[in-house]
Amino acid sequence: MATWQDFEHEAPELASAVRARFEANKHHVLATLRRDGSPRVSGIEVNFLGADLTLGSMHGAAKARDLRRDARYALHSNPSDETLAGGDSKLSGRAVEITDENELAAYAAELPEPPPGPFQAFRLEVEQVVHTTVGDDHLWITSWHPGEPVRRIQRH
Repeated sequence: MATWQDFEHEAPELASAVRARFEANKHHVLATLRRDGSPRVSGIEVNFLGADLTLGSMHGAAKARDLRRDARYALHSNPSDETLAGGDSKLSGRAVEITDENELAAYAAELPEPPPGPFQAFRLEVEQVVHTTVGDDHLWITSWHPGEPVRRIQRH
């Protein structure tokens, strides 16, 4: 696993493109695992705070309960429109809950808007990143895993 900062260090161009996708829109899609192992998808907002990619949740929300039980997640950027201008980004890894009161206060202080009520927050550790862009008659699929070089393949 890697932090967002690790990813930026190992694959700066790809990290910049992926970050731009997540910053282009407020709402994205988070996949977590329910107690029975089936997938759950939820709308989510993410934030880049310091070295970390983070997400917050209303206290006790289903997605937060899922992540506490099984930290695995997949995150899909909002692609905006059918042209996929700027590409389409997906991340997966493990979410680490921020439980220290001082860290939670610092997290809330850095947010663009304060949480409206009790909340939970998670740092997203990254295991895989995929960024897809559309060409005239092909797709470019760029991927990264911690400690490996960026891979780029073309599909027609």
